[in-house]
Amino acid sequence: MTKRRTLLGLVGGAAIAALSTGYMATQAYAQEVTLKLHQFLPAQANVPKLVLDVWADNIEEASEGRIKIDRFPSMQLGGRPPELIDQAIDGVADIVWTVVGYTPGRFPSTEVFELPFMMTNARAASRAYWEMFEKHMKDTEFQDVHILGTWVHGPGLIHTKDPVTAPEDLQGMKIRGGSRSINSLLTLLGATPVGMPVPAVSEGLSKGVIDGTTIPWEVTAALKVPELVSNHTEFSGNALYVLTFVLAMNKDKYESLPADLQQIIDDNSGLEFSVFAGGTQEDSDGPARQLAVDRGNTIITLDADQTAQWREVSQPIYDQWVEDMNGRGIDGQALIDEARMLIDKYTPEYTN
Repeated sequence: MTKRRTLLGLVGGAAIAALSTGYMATQAYAQEVTLKLHQFLPAQANVPKLVLDVWADNIEEASEGRIKIDRFPSMQLGGRPPELIDQAIDGVADIVWTVVGYTPGRFPSTEVFELPFMMTNARAASRAYWEMFEKHMKDTEFQDVHILGTWVHGPGLIHTKDPVTAPEDLQGMKIRGGSRSINSLLTLLGATPVGMPVPAVSEGLSKGVIDGTTIPWEVTAALKVPELVSNHTEFSGNALYVLTFVLAMNKDKYESLPADLQQIIDDNSGLEFSVFAGGTQEDSDGPARQLAVDRGNTIITLDADQTAQWREVSQPIYDQWVEDMNGRGIDGQALIDEARMLIDKYTPEYTN
């Protein structure tokens, strides 16, 4: 009897241990996944605060704590902003937000949205960008990374120490350009384009390395641009330029997640998120612009005729870009036509 009880005890103990092990395994499976989100701006800047944090918080909440997203601003995981996309591909970071143009020519199809005077408003352009990403870029240029969002910022403009009204006013100036297309335009107009990531703009202006910069209004406050230059040149109609962004995730990391966690990430990413992100950046332009107004800075708003001069002199940038794309085996004119069609299609929907 004692032996039988001992045997039953051993069997019972083994069963309990097995159940316990299975329960612990289930618990481990259900425990949170921690993802590292890396980007180049300070945590208090508009995009981290109003876009990336909102996205990350929504995913954490929807997963009921199973996904935790650690945020690393200002390149805290190391490297330089142009290295961010490779950090996502190589797994140095699980998720990155970056300017596509930090690696010029590497993702050429995205540049169609960066061409001069292409963009009407950020929501329409960001929606067009996502649709063209899925059609043309997902399985080609971005095949090594899992893209979560694609968007553009609000209208890019020129901020300079000396006033700029006509194209020839840029002659001899050193201007920070944000993309390949805008750098080509600056060169065409007799300026010297200076490549530098956004966080370096403040120091570049204060030390005289550059005489001005091309950026949208929304980032000027964080960079103290209205304190460093006193002239700002805006354009009528379509924007002088925009930059393209991606929120990108390491492909292996995404595919290693349980299907339900993948679904939570998918539900909070994609088309609607891209439109939200672009629109949120553009919505931040107004308050930042007002800071420059309050300081008494000169805001030069070019009328339609003045803007037309700039559009006319920018045409060679289109010709050069189409030729470059054709040399890569990409129909550049077809991309331009499609982007314009989609932007025109969605602009009325997103125009106040």
